[in-house]
Amino acid sequence: MKVIGINGSPKGARSQTLRLVNSVLEGARRAGADIEFLDLCKLNISYCIGCDTCHDRGRCIHEDDMGRIISKMMESEGFVLGSPVYMDAVTGQMKTFLDRLNDAVYCQSFLGKYGCAVATTEYSGLNEVLGYLGSIMHRMGASTVGAVGAAVGLDSAAIYQADRRAFEMGRELVNAIRAKRGYPDQERTRAAFMGRMKHVIRAHREDWFHDYQYWKSMGWLED
Repeated sequence: MKVIGINGSPKGARSQTLRLVNSVLEGARRAGADIEFLDLCKLNISYCIGCDTCHDRGRCIHEDDMGRIISKMMESEGFVLGSPVYMDAVTGQMKTFLDRLNDAVYCQSFLGKYGCAVATTEYSGLNEVLGYLGSIMHRMGASTVGAVGAAVGLDSAAIYQADRRAFEMGRELVNAIRAKRGYPDQERTRAAFMGRMKHVIRAHREDWFHDYQYWKSMGWLED
């Protein structure tokens, strides 16, 4: 079993978010998973330009590190996304990475995989960022086991408490993967999302050749 940690903090070794990502990975390792850490700030990831080539041809125009990252995610069973809160949102590095996963949303590329999220902030935006990361994972098909955050400016002990909860969440992530655990509420939300996406894919059948053929091959379209 493979679990990947993906950190969007630019603070390097000083990052509190890094601390939580590593705690999730350590919990997963102790539960029996192989782990790997990816630092988005040390990787070459170009901006999405909205050209729709991924939808049409199944590949991106950019030749950078994203292909390797996606391959690693596809080969894993679980992952944790981590970002500090910048202006009540994820960092630019994390947003650039997530934007490049656009086709993973349309193709539900991470169905059957499990994820979780961690975040840190001084004061505000914690719930917004954790909710956003969870929502993106849902939209790519993954089931989420939880989220852990710390508002370090409000409580100096928050990071220590979050550290322990992140470790336990890593163990929970592995347990969910092993049990192939279902989450009925998430499955209902995913089914509703897929129902809406079906109309989008049909509407773009002429110019989104890859995505349309993928949906056909998965049996998600009746026509």
